[in-house]
Amino acid sequence: MSPRTRIWLLVGALALAAAGVTVGVTLLTRTGTGGTTAAAPVKQKGRPPLLLDLGVRTDPEATALRSAENLYGHGRVKAAAAVFHRHRSLEAEVGSALAAWPAGFARIDQLARTYPRSSLVQLTFGTGLFWEGRLADAQAAWRRAKAAQPDTAYAVRAGDLLHPRDFHGLPQFFPSFPSPVELNRLSPVQQYAFLRAHARTGGAHAKLLYGVELQALGRPISAEREFAAAAALAPHDPDARVAAAVGLFDKDRPSVAFSKLGPLVRVFPNAVTVRFHLGLMLIWIGQVQAARVQLQQVVAAGPSPFLADAQALVAKIPRK
Repeated sequence: MSPRTRIWLLVGALALAAAGVTVGVTLLTRTGTGGTTAAAPVKQKGRPPLLLDLGVRTDPEATALRSAENLYGHGRVKAAAAVFHRHRSLEAEVGSALAAWPAGFARIDQLARTYPRSSLVQLTFGTGLFWEGRLADAQAAWRRAKAAQPDTAYAVRAGDLLHPRDFHGLPQFFPSFPSPVELNRLSPVQQYAFLRAHARTGGAHAKLLYGVELQALGRPISAEREFAAAAALAPHDPDARVAAAVGLFDKDRPSVAFSKLGPLVRVFPNAVTVRFHLGLMLIWIGQVQAARVQLQQVVAAGPSPFLADAQALVAKIPRK
C-alpha cells in the first residue's frame, strides 16, 4: 500500500470519527467483528480472515496463493481450498486450515506448536483463538507473532490487533521530493529492484525512497535501517531526520519516535515535513486534536508537497 493510499484511508477513518465512530481500524473491524470491542469473550461468526504476505514474489505459487487468498476473502471457500491443497508451503497449509474452519482450528493449533517462530502461524492462531472467544490466549499469540518476525506484515498486523484503538498499520514517511520519473514505466517488481539498487549506490534520497517502498511492503525494520542510514549520510536534511524518527514508531512504545521527531520542530523550524509527520503520528495514537494543531500549521505555511493532504486531514478531524 502506497503512502498516498494510506493517507486517504486515514481521511476516511477520520470521517467515521466525525460521525461518532472510533478512529481505530483493525483486521477484525474490517471483517465486521468489532475489534475495538473485542473485550467480550464470545465466539465470532463466520471464518477468521486470512493474511498472506507474499511480498513482491511473482512465481507461480505466489500467484496461485494470491488468487486463493482473494477467493477466500470473497467467500468462495471451496475454490480457495482447492488452490491451497495443490501447494505445500506454510502459507498454503495455513490457508487450507482456515478453509476447513471450524474443523481446521485443530490444524492451526498443531501448526502453532510446530512453528512457534512463524509470525504467519502465530498471527493466524491468535485470530483463530479470538474467533473461539479466547481473548487472553489470542493476545498472547499475537504478541508472539509480533516478536517472532518483526520485519513482516504479519508482525505489523499483530500490532494492530494488540492496539485496536490505534489506526491500523504504521505511519509512513512522505518525502518532500519527487520520485525518479523512471519508476512510472516500471512494473511493481521492477520498481522494487530499481529502488533497492539505487539505495545501495546512491545517496540519502535514494535510501529514503527505498525505505518508503519497504514500509509499503510491511518491512518496518528494514525501512527504519534505510532511514537511519539516510540520516547518517545527511544529518542536516529534514527529510532524512524526519524519516529516521517516523521509522522508529512502534505501537508498544510510540514515545521513542515522538522523542526523536518532536525536537526537530526546533531544529528545522521552516520544514513543514516535521509538523506534517508529527500530525500523522498523533493521529495514529488517537490524539486527533493535537494533530489538528500541527496540521493547521502545515496549511498555514502555504504551498508545499504536504498542503493538500494536510488540508484533507484537517477537514476530517472531528472538532471537540
